[in-house]
Amino acid sequence: MHETDDKNLLIITGANQGGKSTFLRSLGLAHVMMQSGMFVVAERFAANICEALFTHFRREEDAAMKSGKFDEELVRMSGIADELRPDAMILFNESFAATNEREGSEIARQIVNALIEKKIKVFFVTHQYEFAHGMHEKNLGSALFLRAERRPDGERTFKLVEGKPLATVYGEDFYKEIFEG
Repeated sequence: MHETDDKNLLIITGANQGGKSTFLRSLGLAHVMMQSGMFVVAERFAANICEALFTHFRREEDAAMKSGKFDEELVRMSGIADELRPDAMILFNESFAATNEREGSEIARQIVNALIEKKIKVFFVTHQYEFAHGMHEKNLGSALFLRAERRPDGERTFKLVEGKPLATVYGEDFYKEIFEG
């Protein structure tokens, strides 16, 4: 159980297929239910009321796109930025990964820094080690870093544990399962 009362940034990293995106969707749904006065199905859930809740989830390319995936991500982020206000919350899932690691990490860092400066709560699931590690190195007291747990034998527990970002998402586990399993 992790307390996030005094946190305005939560970065979630870790093993592929470890439950990170599922957790983020569940968090968003629980928050909407709580703010609507509904019961939240959980052992325990407490959260502050936010002024608005936004999501920026990675989208798959489709024929209707007028530009590339990265351009589409930035256009959606711009639209969200136009609507943001203090005490809002935004959930990012693998955002800004449609470009290379260095550029995506730098864009994510700048956007997240601007958001937390404006008192917007940020939850960010990412595989961008450069971004996650850089934010961890800042030693922000208002940040919490969670990882999808992976046991030494490669088993996913679907639990999030507190810890610094790692430079791997354990893609070799799937390689072994598919080609050696």
